Amino acid sequence: MKLEGTTVAMVTPYTENDEIDEEGIRENINYLIEKGVNGILAAGTTGESATVSHDEHRKLVDILIEEVNGRVTTIAGAGSNSSKEALGLVKHAEDIGADAALVITPYYNKPQPHGLYEHYKLLTDSTDIPIVVYNVPSRTGTDIDVDTIGKVAQLDNIVAIKEASPELDKVSKIIKKMDEIGNKDFTVLSGNDDLTLPMIAMGAKGVISVVGNVDPARMSQMVNYALDGDFEAAAKMHYELYDLMKVLFIETNPVPAKTALNLMERPSGDVRLPLAPLKEENKAKLKEVLEKLDLI
Repeated sequence: MKLEGTTVAMVTPYTENDEIDEEGIRENINYLIEKGVNGILAAGTTGESATVSHDEHRKLVDILIEEVNGRVTTIAGAGSNSSKEALGLVKHAEDIGADAALVITPYYNKPQPHGLYEHYKLLTDSTDIPIVVYNVPSRTGTDIDVDTIGKVAQLDNIVAIKEASPELDKVSKIIKKMDEIGNKDFTVLSGNDDLTLPMIAMGAKGVISVVGNVDPARMSQMVNYALDGDFEAAAKMHYELYDLMKVLFIETNPVPAKTALNLMERPSGDVRLPLAPLKEENKAKLKEVLEKLDLI
């Protein structure tokens, strides 16, 4: 299995009654596939995993696997700040047939480096599904260091990292570390849309994208250009998307992304508390960017 190209960290649409909008999810999945994405992630942090119940979490993954039906790569969000809870979600992802599980570094409890290693070791000792480590220190309070990534990468089914640190130099350090330990199959994926182009230039193989929810065609094209070595075309597309990359994080993700989809009349609905609707002044900025891209 190759985790390359553009995987969309899909939002979770809700109905007016704050229930999971299953029909809307299926519609979004087919739309994303039609626009050329390589993979879809359900129940990640962009999918509001922090405020869906475990039953809802499993349902989101079930819908993803059923609707995709092998057409693109499927990744199941499976993280928790409890290792036992994470193991349950990873096992479900494996049982239902997901191609991989995305496991965020445990949040709030700030585990030590050796605790992080043991967390991922527990998962790999108990399952065979490929696992993508997700490092996003701005949201978890923990930044998995390069030496620990090197140790975790030597566990049997750890295949990739979604790296969302703002420090570009870390990408070079991770890839250099993989060369040192002889793990040439380990994949680095961008966790920041706006850093995807330089990360690919350094050796990353793609992105797990928020922007892809809103403009999957352009995002996929930019990544494809870069992976093909056409960095001039990729840069042109990067700057075309740059304002969208920024405005989708003008407030906490996925608030702007879901607002954009609502403006585009695509399935989305509201966010769940404690997240709140986008401020009106920011909604106006978002609308302006969407109009410039002819998305609305």
